[in-house]
Amino acid sequence: MKKILLVEDDPNLGLLLQDYLELKGKFEVVLCKDGDEGLKAFTKAQYDLLILDVMMPKKDGFTLGKEIRKMNQTVPIIFATAKAMIEDKTQAFTLGGDDYITKPFRIEELLLRINALLKRVNEKGKDGAASQNNFKIGKYDFDYKQQMIREGENQQKLSTKEAELLRLLCLKQNEVLTREEALLNIWHDDNYFNGRSMDVFLSKIRKYLKDDSKVEIINVHGKGYKLLVN
Repeated sequence: MKKILLVEDDPNLGLLLQDYLELKGKFEVVLCKDGDEGLKAFTKAQYDLLILDVMMPKKDGFTLGKEIRKMNQTVPIIFATAKAMIEDKTQAFTLGGDDYITKPFRIEELLLRINALLKRVNEKGKDGAASQNNFKIGKYDFDYKQQMIREGENQQKLSTKEAELLRLLCLKQNEVLTREEALLNIWHDDNYFNGRSMDVFLSKIRKYLKDDSKVEIINVHGKGYKLLVN
């Protein structure tokens, strides 16, 4: 049974989500009422997925997510926000979130997002035997399954979406990866906001690879991106 940490300051909504997810989704759900309580709960147990409300007392969801990412780079995080502004959603992904949902939302939609995210995470190690998961990028070694970039004794842990995006770029090394292909493969939707989010992840990947002058991710105007390795 998958274990979910739900941090929600509205007691009525929190209990409703907990009951629904445990009954319909067959999850074990630990409910916390604020960010401080959520952080303590996270340090005491292992979770398969986190749902963090953004607007909370004591510690807001973005701050909580940032602190959790310092301890764990891979656990999937869904931010629940009452704000619909592009800047707030972009911040959710910049902080290492894997998905977001805007209040008010239908509980059925949240369950679908949870299942889709867990499925993507679980399938990373279940590709066909012919699938490639280890790549050489200049002086870097990229392990897709472990979501890790290594260079000598140095290593950089990637988030789930960073690893998925870098893998697509590696599979098309020195060729164009179209925006549509990347968005549909990773986000399953090529809308404007997802495109903005992908740009954030690309910027982070460029920083991880910046110490090798022979490695470059370039924008191909009107088409997409290309990972160049000289």
